[in-house]
Amino acid sequence: MKSADLQYPQCPIRNVLARFSDKWSLLILTTLHEKGMLRYSEICKSIPDISQKMLSTTLKRLEEDGLITRVAFAEIPPRVEYSLTEMGESLIPIFGQLIDWSVLHFREIVR
Repeated sequence: MKSADLQYPQCPIRNVLARFSDKWSLLILTTLHEKGMLRYSEICKSIPDISQKMLSTTLKRLEEDGLITRVAFAEIPPRVEYSLTEMGESLIPIFGQLIDWSVLHFREIVR
């Protein structure tokens, strides 16, 4: 994350939470955790309602943040695979708690 992108550069809570509060980051990270290393097309199939542009943008940002690794293979056709980094994996237990809480309180919140 570039300092120019930070609205509140001295506030770690706002800046870190902003990286996961979008619609797709959590889904991409949990998909990579559940399924392991995946190609772009496999991620796209796993999250069918994400557009290709949004998937590309989110993957790029997650890579820049050090949460996923992108490996490009010099093949024809080109092959690119994504996986979680150690830092990305360290978020999964925290996300698990958030997911459990969401399931538990979903009906109350949507009322």
